[in-house]
Amino acid sequence: QLQASGGGLVQPGGSLRLFCAASGRSFSTYTMGWFRQAPGKEREFVGRISWSGSNTYYTDSVKGRFTISRDNAKNTVYLQMNSLKPEDTAVYYCAAGRGSWSTPDFDYWGQGTLVTVSS
Repeated sequence: QLQASGGGLVQPGGSLRLFCAASGRSFSTYTMGWFRQAPGKEREFVGRISWSGSNTYYTDSVKGRFTISRDNAKNTVYLQMNSLKPEDTAVYYCAAGRGSWSTPDFDYWGQGTLVTVSS
């Protein structure tokens, strides 16, 4: 029901835009999150956006470089990644959750998309 796409190979300092498309149901009332998992590491939280799009929150390592937005009419969430670093290399996942804004329960997960930052 959630599918992340847009990954690929990019040079350090470059940009990439990821997409999370929902199908089968609307996630317009859900908090949407992005997560990533680097090779050999645990999955980590990247950021989230409120159902209306008015609130966002990011982990410190991506603040100022990544931006999450959404278009509820298109049932799509975006992750704009700028100034990419090799340490951003990971499989990126999107998820949908409900509950409190600060600690939503992410119940729906999509297939990931691989982002590789390398020269």
